[in-house]
Amino acid sequence: MPINEQQLLLILPNARPVAGIFLPALNRAMTRWKIDSRLRQAAFLAQVGHESGRLRSLVENLNYRADRIRQIGQASAVGSRWRSLVPRADELGGKPERFASAVYGGRMGNGPESSGDGWKFRGRGLIQLTGRANYQAAAEGLGLPLLDQPELLEHAEHAAQSAAWWWAKHGLNELADAGRFQDIGSIINTGKPGRVPNGAADRKAIYEKALKVLA
Repeated sequence: MPINEQQLLLILPNARPVAGIFLPALNRAMTRWKIDSRLRQAAFLAQVGHESGRLRSLVENLNYRADRIRQIGQASAVGSRWRSLVPRADELGGKPERFASAVYGGRMGNGPESSGDGWKFRGRGLIQLTGRANYQAAAEGLGLPLLDQPELLEHAEHAAQSAAWWWAKHGLNELADAGRFQDIGSIINTGKPGRVPNGAADRKAIYEKALKVLA
């Protein structure tokens, strides 16, 4: 069942400036990818609402200060990409394109750091699709030229469709049916179930609100 603008704004009140643009796109995407029950829609809206800053941020912000790179890197596990960038913090701080190439180069189907793929295929859309391999899979799944025009995911229609496609492709409708909300966030945020995703409390708060609104 499609949601209406009043419901969307009750769930994501800070989305008011873009609600009119996103409402039809979200409804088309949820219909196409069978996000069609109260549990599925509540879980989907909560996760994309968190990931996109209430539908207002469709491109990953990679503008980190040098001290922030050090802070995150030093807190990361030994062997992590973030930790390996600590010695380069002054070089990469305040330079989002160079930082993206460093942190994402050679990963997720991207070419090496020098290829620029890390920046070209940085997180976009409502679930922050990231990496050449994911863009290629979405391009095939949605019939869009995303490898040549990755910025298409910055448009409401494609941002919503890519998120719903990724959701369905990863079996998240079934997890929503089973009430495994934290596992959904874990898969989106860490790639695996069973972990506590970043922003877990915010995700859960939106979910609980959505369940009430969509009742």
